[in-house]
Amino acid sequence: MVTLRALALDDAPALTRIYSGASIRHTTGKPLTLDQAHDKIRTALTRAAETPRAQWSWGILHESDLIGLISLRRRTPSMGTISYIFREDSWGNGYATHAAHQVVTVAFTTAGLTRLEAMHHPDNPASGRVLAKTGFTHIGTADRDTETRTVPYELYALERGA
Repeated sequence: MVTLRALALDDAPALTRIYSGASIRHTTGKPLTLDQAHDKIRTALTRAAETPRAQWSWGILHESDLIGLISLRRRTPSMGTISYIFREDSWGNGYATHAAHQVVTVAFTTAGLTRLEAMHHPDNPASGRVLAKTGFTHIGTADRDTETRTVPYELYALERGA
């Protein structure tokens, strides 16, 4: 259904399309410029070369089309977080769930993590459905400061072997 691959500098134009429109409504609310996309990719490539590795970032492809980005971050030796963003025209096709399943596998095998957490904006219940389908359990809320106010994001967790 979807495949994950390392980002490449040539992906910058596609990242600007992903980080735009409705897709960024619950993130920064600001479109990603081409320069910012190049910086994001360079950072991901640098982080991929670190030892020990603390972050993995993959482009999400449907056929040969880059439709999203998903990341795994090690927060402690045993706990990590996942996050994802998709181009608006790819929503509702199960791509996020499929990509999240792949990252959970990497987290619990290659990365050796035993717990994952993820959160979503309260006005984005579709992301919560993705997390639930991937095996995460809703565990509460976590306040996040935005430019204008504090928002209670929905918090989820998944334990290895659960």
